[in-house]
Amino acid sequence: MVQKGPRPLVLCGPSGSGKSTLQKRLLKDFPDKFGFSVSHTTRSPRAGEKDGVHYHFTTKEDMLTAIENDEFIETATFSGNMYGTSKKAVEEVRRTGRICVLDIEIEGVKQIKQTDLDPLLVFIMPPSIEELERRLRKRDTEDEEALQKRLETARCEIEYGNVPGNFHIIILNDRLNKAYEELREFILQNTDVAEGDEVATKDK
Repeated sequence: MVQKGPRPLVLCGPSGSGKSTLQKRLLKDFPDKFGFSVSHTTRSPRAGEKDGVHYHFTTKEDMLTAIENDEFIETATFSGNMYGTSKKAVEEVRRTGRICVLDIEIEGVKQIKQTDLDPLLVFIMPPSIEELERRLRKRDTEDEEALQKRLETARCEIEYGNVPGNFHIIILNDRLNKAYEELREFILQNTDVAEGDEVATKDK
């Protein structure tokens, strides 16, 4: 289906769980070992987001056509918007020999499990729904109705994340540095990434 390469790393968790922050730190510390698969979405860009960097922003019509043409590994609808990982996005990372990092929703996880990619599956767990709500309100990017939908979705995601066997590891993100060290240790144990591969950064 896609070019053979290292096992992809899937990061999943509710919006506000901190998975994007962990992913950015991972790519910053190991720039030669990991590459991010840029997803497609039909939602509008938020302030500061760039097309082709944060997401490939597209239309519902174009995305439906691409799905019909079997161009996607996984797709999901979230808060009324479509999201998906294209085969091309994963191939571009794997051709470089890097481990492809995917930030996908629960429905995407279910679909990617049916492929031959054999991904490492990590669920990022928020400390509580209350803390998740606080983080989402602090973002101030959505109205109350959209926020409540995200929280309801988060409850379902946490329920799925807690089912034994759905993920290789569950990382509780109550403290960012601790959560990152758990993620880093899991990667060192399950990939060919080795101690000393990371780049020294000033903020470590």
